[in-house]
Amino acid sequence: WIQTTATLGLFLSLLVILACRTWLATPISDAPGAPTQFDVWGWRIPFLLSVILLGISVWIRLKLNESPIFQKMKDEGKGSKAPLTEAFANWSNAKIVIIALVGGVMGQGVVWYTGQFYALFFLQSILKVDGYTANLLIAWSLLLGTGFFIVFGVLSDKIGRKPIILGGCLIAALTFFPIFKMITTNANPALEKAIETVKVEVVADPKGCGDLFNPVGTRVFTAPCDTARAYLSQQSVKYSTTYGPAGSGVKVVVNGKDVPYTAAASNPQVLAAVQAAGYPKAGDAQIVKMSNPFDIFRPQVAAIIGLLFILVLFVTMVYGPIAAMLVELFPTKIRYTSMSLPYHIGNGWFGGMLPLLATAMVAATGDIYYGLWYPIIVALITLVIGALFLKETKDRDIHQD
Repeated sequence: WIQTTATLGLFLSLLVILACRTWLATPISDAPGAPTQFDVWGWRIPFLLSVILLGISVWIRLKLNESPIFQKMKDEGKGSKAPLTEAFANWSNAKIVIIALVGGVMGQGVVWYTGQFYALFFLQSILKVDGYTANLLIAWSLLLGTGFFIVFGVLSDKIGRKPIILGGCLIAALTFFPIFKMITTNANPALEKAIETVKVEVVADPKGCGDLFNPVGTRVFTAPCDTARAYLSQQSVKYSTTYGPAGSGVKVVVNGKDVPYTAAASNPQVLAAVQAAGYPKAGDAQIVKMSNPFDIFRPQVAAIIGLLFILVLFVTMVYGPIAAMLVELFPTKIRYTSMSLPYHIGNGWFGGMLPLLATAMVAATGDIYYGLWYPIIVALITLVIGALFLKETKDRDIHQD
């Protein structure tokens, strides 16, 4: 039940954002393409509202008691006097911490973040679905799928935590590519067709081409080769890099035709060329768009929600049993300290960095699906290590520690 709260939090946040977008949808001026009130200042409202929830959270936390078994141990003077030392300096326990991270939580973290957060980013930033529609699509998938945290939690009590978590990692790794490609087919078919039929090359001296690794978005690219590739990636244009002779300049070639290129933030000639070749324009009629929350019976919309629902199912498989497994892995007196490290590194680092790393990988390769290799590889590592070294815990009595 506790595991559902993370997804419920995301679901509620989407509802708040959708309400604010609807309420503040009026453009700030009559100029064509003028931003809405939400775009200019209304996006701050959800952050301000969260202050209320913060106060409630602090109040709840101050009212919480220790678990009975830990309180009993504390009263009897059997608690750990050096939990950090016992948890991490003792190899027998530190080994379990590492196995829990690499063989369990690491894969769970990337499957979770791919199914909920990267899916939303993929819809908005890569497929160019408008924010209102993208949030609605994710919200519907969460509404349909969140109850399965309980289903897989109960199932893990019967058949074990390990097979469900590792099974989720395996199924996700095998299906991420086809699922995201089917999302593209339904959300932006014009983009899918352009990726298959339009050939775009960046031709440049290899010495002038660096890496485009920019996970936190703070790097400023100045080399023409890098600015060209970064620009094409921002437009979701699939490109390849061809190295020209030493000392040559940079040119963009679209279906065999050279296009004038200037190293600037906007390149209207390049954009016009790729759009003339088949890439969709902003607001293209083929890009999926929902006019209201109940516009879900169109085949295009229903298909996307179904695919997103499958991604949420993967999330519930890996995340539903994870808390019980971590509690059962460690002895009571160092349980909280021991389980905190794999949980927070697995989710905060391996999971939390996923959108940034995947975006950087897409930009570096010009392939909108290339970022999926990160969660797939991490999930497969967890599958192998977990299958070999992670112990099943469902029958362990935590009250006997």
